[in-house]
Amino acid sequence: MAAIIEAVDLHKTYRIGKVEVPALRGISFVVEKGEFVSIVGPSGSGKSTLFYLLGGLTRADSGKVLIDGADFTGLSDSARTRMRKSKIGFVFQKFNLLPTLDARSNIDVAIDIAGKNGSRDNAYFDKIVGLLGLTKRLDHRPSELSGGEQQRVALARALINRPAIVLADEPTGNLDSKNSEIVLKMLRHSNQELGQTVLMITHNPEAAAYGDRIFHMRDGEMVSPEKDPQWSARH
Repeated sequence: MAAIIEAVDLHKTYRIGKVEVPALRGISFVVEKGEFVSIVGPSGSGKSTLFYLLGGLTRADSGKVLIDGADFTGLSDSARTRMRKSKIGFVFQKFNLLPTLDARSNIDVAIDIAGKNGSRDNAYFDKIVGLLGLTKRLDHRPSELSGGEQQRVALARALINRPAIVLADEPTGNLDSKNSEIVLKMLRHSNQELGQTVLMITHNPEAAAYGDRIFHMRDGEMVSPEKDPQWSARH
């Protein structure tokens, strides 16, 4: 199996005034095509910083991110943007839906951003929204949807262009148990049935258990499960 995501000795430090705050301290790992990988750790462990680096949304101080063999970190801003559009679907904890658009249009926006000029595979669209229980909610704006429904719309938007990689940052962080299960099962479906590689960032060991492999982070480093108190307490 070929690698689709490679992190090579990633370092990232934030500077707040005169204070330096290390977020990543030499992270390295490989995700193979078709895997579902969970990265788990407490708040402040560097998980979200890693997510933004893997998605090309910010730059590392040093180290590399390779996406399908290409050095993501070495690309220009425009080239990184093109790669994101063609290969990566994002799911964020805060949904990031456009408030003036209904659910259908919020999903279709991803098609337009990818430069497909509104060309939609209607059968695939219907399948995704059906699996997510959104068929009867497509004409509603975000303010008319529950938090769980909004996250399901955001997930549909991430999947609609059939990206090779789905990056999910705390996708169940604001959800109740029922909606969390729907979202996690859909991520698993996209992995198993659609062949997409899924990398999910989470602080929740129960959500992390959906992954084929689980990486643990603490203080900007990968650690063994025994050094993750939250995980050790549950296992």
